[in-house]
Amino acid sequence: MREPTEEGRRWLEQAEEDLKWTRHLAREGAYHLACFLAQQVAEKALKALLYAQGREIVLGHSVERLCREAAQYDAAFATHAQRWAMLDGYYVPTRYPDSLPGSIPARVYTQEAAEEAARLAEEVVEAVRARLKSP
Repeated sequence: MREPTEEGRRWLEQAEEDLKWTRHLAREGAYHLACFLAQQVAEKALKALLYAQGREIVLGHSVERLCREAAQYDAAFATHAQRWAMLDGYYVPTRYPDSLPGSIPARVYTQEAAEEAARLAEEVVEAVRARLKSP
């Protein structure tokens, strides 16, 4: 296993790279994909923090739950949990037609939703980045 800080940085680097593509997808009209990827960015960033704290295994996909876990190491994450948890709503319905009765994800999600999801994901990344830089 890698050293915890190194592992956390790897996860954060991937989240940062995915955030670039989230913004691109939001600009180019793939709104449903941008929303899903924003959730993934937040999930990876929060897992980065947990891995950097020495956690060997971090399971789950819920941004809200991962925020609660991150708050064990930095109470500031508890204050953001409810706001960032909105991204959890993009985990399934952005991908599967049967999660949206009468429509499909490609028709339902808007540019406004994609841009807001990207902003939330960016907040998560910035918070984790700041936490990993501090001793």
